[in-house]
Amino acid sequence: MQFKVPQFIDIEDKIFGPFTFRQFAFMIGGAGMVYVLYKALPLWIGIFLILPVAGFTVCLVFVKINSKPFLYYVEAFFNYVVSGKLYIWKQRLVKKSDHKEEEIATPTKVSNVPMLSENRLKDLSWSLDVQDRQDNQQ
Repeated sequence: MQFKVPQFIDIEDKIFGPFTFRQFAFMIGGAGMVYVLYKALPLWIGIFLILPVAGFTVCLVFVKINSKPFLYYVEAFFNYVVSGKLYIWKQRLVKKSDHKEEEIATPTKVSNVPMLSENRLKDLSWSLDVQDRQDNQQ
């Protein structure tokens, strides 16, 4: 028996034209707040409140940051401001016996790697260059 697996479950359905229900609700709410401010206050005072409300409404409806809606970031900011912040620094205590064991263990790891001096490294490099030139000439 085959089952159809739902696809595109993270995309909201477009209900009101090109807008989702959430976008439409934000538009209606923002337009309602702008209308109330326009009617309740004189225009020269209300414009200072109408513009931020209208801008915030436009951001809620249309702006996406990193393919996440603007509301996600508003919610994260609100949670950050409201939640308590407590930063505690704890000093790490190192025992002297543990520190000595680490110092002893370190040279054994390094001793497996062959040491090359600069002169030896230059000699090897020069011999490889000379050998490559001889091979190219033949």
